[in-house]
Amino acid sequence: MEPKFVRYEASIPNDRGCHLGIFALANRLAKGGTLSGQDWASWRSANDNYDAAYADPSTVDTSVYDRAINPSAQAWFKCTATHLLTGVDFYTDLLRRHDVGWQVLYSNDPGRLLYEDDVQIVVAPH
Repeated sequence: MEPKFVRYEASIPNDRGCHLGIFALANRLAKGGTLSGQDWASWRSANDNYDAAYADPSTVDTSVYDRAINPSAQAWFKCTATHLLTGVDFYTDLLRRHDVGWQVLYSNDPGRLLYEDDVQIVVAPH
């Protein structure tokens, strides 16, 4: 059976034990000032494209990423969201070039469902 969901995340957990997603990892690079001007502009453009392409779950339900309510919430793309998955290569390449470890996970049941739309889910992992 083909997996339903895919997640790109840090290969090493952060100090809270969570594996940050690749967007958060790239955002940290940008906010940390480690990107070249060209990489920063490409990161900004890629983020703007994703922001326009699908809903931020926290704008629909503010509790989704609330650390007090859902401290380990994770977003997963639906494997059918191929138009969004093609843009992930930019992020994985950026992370690779800056020696930030990442991994890709596939699952049919990544956790307790907190949010869902046509291209993604957010779960509290099992």
